[in-house]
Amino acid sequence: MDILITVIICVICLLPLGFALGIIYRKRVGEAEIGSAELQARKILEEGLKNAETKKKEALLEAKEEILAQKNELEREIKERRTELSRLERRVASKEENLDRKTEALEKKDEALAKKLKENTELGEQIEAVKAEQIATLERISGYTIEQAKEMLLSTFEEEIKHDQAMKMAELEVQFKEEADEKAKEIISTAIQRCAADHVAETTVSVVALPNEEMKGRIIGREGRNIRTIETLTGVDLIIDDTPEAITLSAFDPVRREVARIALEKLLLDGRIHPARIEEMVEKSKREVETQIKQAGERATFETGIHGINIDMIKLLGRLKYRTSYGQNVLNHSIEVSILSGIIANELGVDATMAKRAGLLHDIGKALTQEVEGSHVQLGVDIAKKYKENKEVIHAIEAHHGDVEPQTITAMIVQAADAISAARPGARREDLENYIKRLQKLEEIAGEFEGVEKTFAIQAGREIRIMVKPDEVDDEQMRIIARSIVKKIETELEYPGQIKVHIIRESRAIDYAK
Repeated sequence: MDILITVIICVICLLPLGFALGIIYRKRVGEAEIGSAELQARKILEEGLKNAETKKKEALLEAKEEILAQKNELEREIKERRTELSRLERRVASKEENLDRKTEALEKKDEALAKKLKENTELGEQIEAVKAEQIATLERISGYTIEQAKEMLLSTFEEEIKHDQAMKMAELEVQFKEEADEKAKEIISTAIQRCAADHVAETTVSVVALPNEEMKGRIIGREGRNIRTIETLTGVDLIIDDTPEAITLSAFDPVRREVARIALEKLLLDGRIHPARIEEMVEKSKREVETQIKQAGERATFETGIHGINIDMIKLLGRLKYRTSYGQNVLNHSIEVSILSGIIANELGVDATMAKRAGLLHDIGKALTQEVEGSHVQLGVDIAKKYKENKEVIHAIEAHHGDVEPQTITAMIVQAADAISAARPGARREDLENYIKRLQKLEEIAGEFEGVEKTFAIQAGREIRIMVKPDEVDDEQMRIIARSIVKKIETELEYPGQIKVHIIRESRAIDYAK
């Protein structure tokens, strides 16, 4: 126990001493470590300084090399610029020398021009003086002033110009007649001679012959039921009068009139006349007329040699068989225009087939004029466009009455052929009132010109005879007046064929023996 306590006490006493010794040991070890660290730090610092010095020297060397390279580049650029400046200076100096020479030359020219201008001014003054002197001398010798002389010269020139104009017009007319008139007459006369078409003047009535007078009563029927049925179904008026063995059918529509005629003839042959039979015969007659219309259209294409026309257009063409214009059958007229167009086209050496096609279809719009509002020209154009006709044919249809200016030779040929067919003697007849108005208008147009004394429309409007005042119109002015009247007639008047303008200037001398 004592030993244990003694040991414990010794341990307790030795503890501070161990602690102190540990501290001293650790201090010495730390100081040794610090010294070692400082030594290492100094080494690192020295190495860093050495490396920095080395880097510094390398950087300085690189900087010096860079500066040297830039210096060399700058010196090279400076040298080049100095060379360019030297070259530019030489060019500028050369241009200055050239400008100096040109300026000197211009100055010399200006001096020479100024000298010449002065001389010209002096010469002009002298000329003006001489001119004034000569004018004064001329006025004194001639007895005319300048204004009077000008008026006299202008009057003389005007007369000479009028004379030359009249002579030139006469020369051109002679030349035109020599070169074109004979050829045109030859072509037209050949076309007319080679085309022989019949002209039938149809009216608005048809006559049906009866086998006997008793048939009139049967057609009328009990209380008029038969005649009313016929008129209702056909739209035609039946005129039963005192004409022996005949009944007159009246209607403005020739197709309806034809249907009624055929139906009535069938009823007369059959002998059974009552409303049911009438209705049956009218239906048969309509189908027969439709067949005739188609056959008429096909006949027209066969006679003219035109193929490839739409079947509906052929039917419309056939309807023209029952259409008249101024007493002229339109289908016959169309066939004639087609033939004439082909002949003229052959004579001129152009496409005859196209001309014949346009001539055949030029009046196709008249097949619808009684059913659709509008002119037959516009209707014809619409029909041709609908069935995709050739553009040249459409233009010929549109231009054949001058609604538009003809732009193709085909259109001009159709226009001429249409005028030839319509102007043939006996081909057409006009309403008396329209005929008189046209003649009056023709005389009014001619009478509007200065110097015209009297006008007479003769030869059914184919010639206008004009009497002029001999003291106001001379022989040369007559040609100018004739040409002006022709142009105004062509512009303002519609007429078939051509109109001859005939001017007469009569001079009379009257004296008395005393």
